[in-house]
Amino acid sequence: MNYEDLDDRALRLAYYILDKHTTIRATAKAFNIPKSTVHHDLSVKLKYLDYKLFLDVKRLMEENFNVKHIHGGESTKLKYEALKKEINKNDEYEYSCNV
Repeated sequence: MNYEDLDDRALRLAYYILDKHTTIRATAKAFNIPKSTVHHDLSVKLKYLDYKLFLDVKRLMEENFNVKHIHGGESTKLKYEALKKEINKNDEYEYSCNV
């Protein structure tokens, strides 16, 4: 792989993340490359290739970073609500079998 391919990859990642409004993790999965590679391409290489594009990507990455704790909290809440429903369903089943 030569330098032009690496530069092209950084640009393709940038356009993808802006077009789809994805996270670094989702972008890495879509391109089948490590998250650290995506992060390096978007935060280091892109700055020298296309500064305006870099600023747009940086703004999106900061937005994703600022809301990730909210998403994590929502996921945890949903997880425990589902677990509670499962426990209640099992309790109802056991009660109906014992009656």
